[in-house]
Amino acid sequence: MRILRASDYRTMPWKNGGGTTTEIVVSPAGAGLDDFDWRVSMARVEASGPFSIFAGIDRTLSVLEGGGMALSIAGREVVELTRTSEPLFFPADAATEATLPAGPITDLNVMTRRGRVRHTVRRLSLSEPQDLTTQAAITLVFCGEGVLQIGESPALALGARDTFWLDGAGQTLSLRPLAQATVFLISIQND
Repeated sequence: MRILRASDYRTMPWKNGGGTTTEIVVSPAGAGLDDFDWRVSMARVEASGPFSIFAGIDRTLSVLEGGGMALSIAGREVVELTRTSEPLFFPADAATEATLPAGPITDLNVMTRRGRVRHTVRRLSLSEPQDLTTQAAITLVFCGEGVLQIGESPALALGARDTFWLDGAGQTLSLRPLAQATVFLISIQND
């Protein structure tokens, strides 16, 4: 297990050059935007426009801050995403257009290479302690808002935007929010 601190994340240009992305973690370590197996990042979306296309990639998107965004994905019905929406799973190689009805947003983006790795993302709003059992080879606990303690004695503290990484299924995580915390549980599993 390890803690990834927000202050250590790496910021780089978007693949389409339209903004910046803050990389939380990528696998394999050091992989670029075209050769990762899985990647977790945040992006600051300043203006409406098209998403970068990632061939053979599945993605899940969640809004962390801002007034939300409307996504048009490959001609499907428009999906509205807000800070309280469930994470949205969709193919990253589908033509996707974002509209920002209330200004800029920051999002959490989880991507996996189809056929090699798969992922799930759950959003939890915690005000009381909760114990969870890991189900995947890799579990990431991303603290979107608030402060979260993991374990008891000694507890590991996560501040806003910090990430806890745990390898192995069948392990129990004790999540203890200090007041209210928004947490994203990211499960990564080989296909």
